[in-house]
Amino acid sequence: MKLLSFKLDGAVKFGPKVKREEAVWDVLKIQEELNVLASFPSTIIEAISLGFDFVEQTRKLVEAAQKSENADSFKYNFTDIEWLAPIPRTPKNILCVGKNYNDHAIEMGSEAAPEKIMIFTKPPTAIAADETTLSVHADKTDSLDYEGELAIVIGKRGKDIPKAMAYDYVFGYTIGNDISARDVQYGHGQFFLGKSLEGTCPLGPFLVSKDEIPDPQNLSIVTKVNGEVRQNGSTKDMIFSVTDIIATISKYVTLEPGDVILTGTPAGVGKGMNPPTFLKAGDEVKISIEGIGTLVNYFE
Repeated sequence: MKLLSFKLDGAVKFGPKVKREEAVWDVLKIQEELNVLASFPSTIIEAISLGFDFVEQTRKLVEAAQKSENADSFKYNFTDIEWLAPIPRTPKNILCVGKNYNDHAIEMGSEAAPEKIMIFTKPPTAIAADETTLSVHADKTDSLDYEGELAIVIGKRGKDIPKAMAYDYVFGYTIGNDISARDVQYGHGQFFLGKSLEGTCPLGPFLVSKDEIPDPQNLSIVTKVNGEVRQNGSTKDMIFSVTDIIATISKYVTLEPGDVILTGTPAGVGKGMNPPTFLKAGDEVKISIEGIGTLVNYFE
């Protein structure tokens, strides 16, 4: 199921994409007017914490809307809504894996791939939506860079999760762009400030439930800047897999529904080019991941 979050008339809503249409079902409105279920969650984080039960509930709501006399009143065209990130605000900082592709580690100056997983974070205030225009933060950096990444969305609370059980804690996947101010990132010794500027964590366009992506370790990732392919990789080349990442992080951090984990980026970032080529006003970045869609942002 492809889910999205959106705003309509000032209210934050969520729902599944309408099949074969550029539209979304308003499941909250369906439940309110048709009273299909005994209860239904009011936020996307509450919803995904129900796991596959939520997917089934959503299907029942959509079926009820389709059978009603006013089916069209329960869905909105994409052009009529304000897109939000699939998880508009995470429970804690976005967790990120650094240098998780060997070629990217090398282009960033490492002599070899890391032996242990590298984790840093970005604050929830960095989250941005698909099809939004973002600042290049020219007053703070002259080296803003892109990083197309597969993002894991956690659906169940867990601590010390065994690797063999890791997928049980995943609700689904989305696309992330770990936008980075390289001069700030390296100038401060720690990555946090250079990774945390407003709008530097676009997510979307959809949150795809894990049943639609049976193998997250075999997905293509393509990043285009102004139509030019810059990154062309595959999640099969991750040094640390999805299950490695979840098991390792949960050893130290309790994972909660709605947590987002960025899994690292393939080679081809602007800093790795010769000469380095960073984002500027007027640029367009498109990140496509197989089975999820394309995350698009513009810069000014």
